[in-house]
Amino acid sequence: MESLKRGQRVAITATIAILLLAVAKFVTGYLFDSRILVADAFHSGVDVLAIFASWFGLWLASRKESAKFPYGLYKAETFVTLVIGVLVVWAGMENLLEGYRKFFLLPPRYAFPTLPVLVSGISVFVSYFVAKMEKETGAFINSGALQANASEGFLDIGTSLVVLAGILLAHAKIPYIEGSIVMLIALLIIRLGVKNVWTPILVLLDANLDPRLQAEIEHKISAIDGVKDVRGVKIRQSGPFKMVECNISTGPSVSVYKAHELADKIEDLIREDYSQIESVFVHVEPVRQDTLSVIIPVKEMNGLDSKIHGHFGRAPYFIILKLDDKGSAEIEDFYYNEFLGEKDRIHVGVKVIKAVIKHNLDLVFTTRIGEISFYMLKNNFIDIYRADAGSTVREIVERYHKGEIEPITAPHPAEESELERQRTDK
Repeated sequence: MESLKRGQRVAITATIAILLLAVAKFVTGYLFDSRILVADAFHSGVDVLAIFASWFGLWLASRKESAKFPYGLYKAETFVTLVIGVLVVWAGMENLLEGYRKFFLLPPRYAFPTLPVLVSGISVFVSYFVAKMEKETGAFINSGALQANASEGFLDIGTSLVVLAGILLAHAKIPYIEGSIVMLIALLIIRLGVKNVWTPILVLLDANLDPRLQAEIEHKISAIDGVKDVRGVKIRQSGPFKMVECNISTGPSVSVYKAHELADKIEDLIREDYSQIESVFVHVEPVRQDTLSVIIPVKEMNGLDSKIHGHFGRAPYFIILKLDDKGSAEIEDFYYNEFLGEKDRIHVGVKVIKAVIKHNLDLVFTTRIGEISFYMLKNNFIDIYRADAGSTVREIVERYHKGEIEPITAPHPAEESELERQRTDK
């Protein structure tokens, strides 16, 4: 809210400064019969309307949602910008016709236009400081409208320099110069007007205006543990903010609580990284994968005929398999339990999990597993199934595909695991 208020202050300050500048240009141009300066006054007037629309949008963004407007009033800025764009195009066409009429006329000889030159010079400095202020504040609060206005403000510096040169050349009675510059400014006004019409139309039609951001969000979500797939990331603009929707897939056995926790994690991540995103909606779908990554504690390295060890953390070896939905198993790797040689072998299962989690595991087959290891696997969205000690890996895989293996829903009691560890040490 404080950022929005800061943006409002900058926008209203810029509006007043550019408005006074536009009035000064118009009055001076009218009194000194300088059509170039009058056209530039219209150009500054367009900037005033654009900055005012930014202020209006930031002001609406700070209003609370209501029962009648549960999504806020953010799109009111878009509608106002659209209306302003239409008026700007009309003003640009009027200036283009006036420039065409001036194109073939030589301006009358007057005294040196000191005041018009002074006003044009002041316009250069005012445009620079206003644009600099808008750029810094827009970047700080992530306001796209303020940053866009800053870009136009820096372009206005060049326009003011062209106007200054045009006034001097017109005073020197250079043919066609006044009409040419008036038409040039008119084309700039029309370009701004068309932009202010086209962009709001795209926003109101919920077009995707930021595919780069869409790709970034998909990449960030895919890297979160528990997310199996990301589909349908949609971004729509609503005033100064963006709304994000996405569908993610996770394991079919994930509880409703864990799925909700995963969705909250994604929402918090996106909001923290992108302050311009106002809301995130995540739809979670269970999915059964075609290929699963499985880890099994075994007594020896004998391929699929390796026999299963009676405890997860104290197994000397681990076999990592790739299972497909057709029942075939492919050995991906063997892992030697390097932590068994340590003097302090407490929580050895946790150390093993940290070492092999990089394989993006989906399943664990084990006879029993300690509490910390159990919850660590569950927190990483890894399912645990019971396997009989002494059975071969091949037998367990066949039973799993037949649906004869039950999941482990509770860990091995910590007291029994500690007694067993002490007996093993002795």
